[in-house]
Amino acid sequence: MDDNVRIDKWLWSVRIYKTRNQATIACRSGKIRIGGNIVKPSFVVKPGEIIEINIPPLKKLIRVLALLDKRVSAKLVENFVSDVTPPEEYQRIRQMHEMNFERRERGTGRPTKKERRDIDGLKGEALPGNRIFMQ
Repeated sequence: MDDNVRIDKWLWSVRIYKTRNQATIACRSGKIRIGGNIVKPSFVVKPGEIIEINIPPLKKLIRVLALLDKRVSAKLVENFVSDVTPPEEYQRIRQMHEMNFERRERGTGRPTKKERRDIDGLKGEALPGNRIFMQ
């Protein structure tokens, strides 16, 4: 273990991002913050810091428990990172998912073209050329 670990390397090694390049891009685009400040990919991480990761629509907060520079298995990640995201954030995501979820009775098949247009109209996704929903 090294005492100086870059944040992009640490995010990759604890499996927040699938590749180190994705972690670097997230840092450069301002999706990673520490103490409210946007950090560069070369920022050195210290144990105890809380990192805010913006993965739309979720704002995830994680605490650095220990440093590492090599990628570890998913089972070992819990030794290096702690999720401190408020439960309200996860509840908000669940509510968004439930609101966008459409339920059809089993066996009714796919919606007809008219039913689909009605559904789109209810969701506010009417197409511009659709006469039924033009005002």
